Amino acid sequence: MGESFGPWRMGNDAELMRYISSANIACGYHAGDAGTMRETVELALRSGVEIGAHPGFQDLQGFGRRNMTLSPQEVFDVVLYQVSALKGICESGGGRLHHVKPHGALYNQAARDPETASAIAGAIMRLDPRLILYGLSGSSLISEAKKAGLKTASEVFADRRYENDGSLTPRSGTNAVITDTSEAAAQALGLVLEGSVTAVDGSRVAVAAETICIHGDGENAVAFARAVRGELGALGIAVVAPLQDNDG
Repeated sequence: MGESFGPWRMGNDAELMRYISSANIACGYHAGDAGTMRETVELALRSGVEIGAHPGFQDLQGFGRRNMTLSPQEVFDVVLYQVSALKGICESGGGRLHHVKPHGALYNQAARDPETASAIAGAIMRLDPRLILYGLSGSSLISEAKKAGLKTASEVFADRRYENDGSLTPRSGTNAVITDTSEAAAQALGLVLEGSVTAVDGSRVAVAAETICIHGDGENAVAFARAVRGELGALGIAVVAPLQDNDG
């Protein structure tokens, strides 16, 4: 969320806040700007939604979805810089940063590359070891964060398709993104209730689900969030953000 930039608007953050428990807010490198960051933080605070930093590669033109080759030290530095900015904005408004979730190509790179994942975890530990790291379920991002001593939340996706190894289908493919509301809601329910998802080749893949992602830039983001929240609520499943260790 918070991916608007200057006069250019993206997503419907105000409406989405009604259905979510935590928000990943862009930190200005792949999207967003200083004013958008502040406004989105204030909106989350008013809505009672936990705030997460969403750092990515410095790639406004590519929306942070193009691969970049950075050293582990460079990854550490860009994550530390971006998360620090959002953390400061959050605290200036009387709030507290809850988690960090890398964005786009940085997220996917960290999911498969332990060095990148370790650099991200190290930056978060340096800044605030209470922060939770949201990462792709079963990925290096989760395992390296645990090694570093961070609390993690294994993330699954309502609006993305999966490969048979538990990775996300690359966006370069024609079937990477789910656009049908009923399909997105059904996938989310399957992930929560069964701990598995149907891959693009038809196989069933076991996936631990601790937090569900819906992309705020998607055309049907609000409809997806409303449907997923409604389906879970109908089954008596509460939607709450993971607790930081010092929250009890």
